[in-house]
Amino acid sequence: MTTQTDTQGSITAVYQVSGMSCGHCEGSVSGEIAGIAGVSSVQAVAATGEVTVVSAAPLDEEAVRAAVDEAGFELATKA
Repeated sequence: MTTQTDTQGSITAVYQVSGMSCGHCEGSVSGEIAGIAGVSSVQAVAATGEVTVVSAAPLDEEAVRAAVDEAGFELATKA
């Protein structure tokens, strides 16, 4: 995860995902992360590898990692 922002009762976090190369990849990652409880919005961008997630509360990074793995991609480790 690179950034987390608290805005009006919601948390926005930006994750770095490696391996996405197209719209299908974006959809796969978005669909898996959207299944995590509390997630209200997911936007994946293959060109940058960034996945922006809006949720009601901070997400467990292991849950996000598991969702990304299930989609067939890898959550980048923290620098």
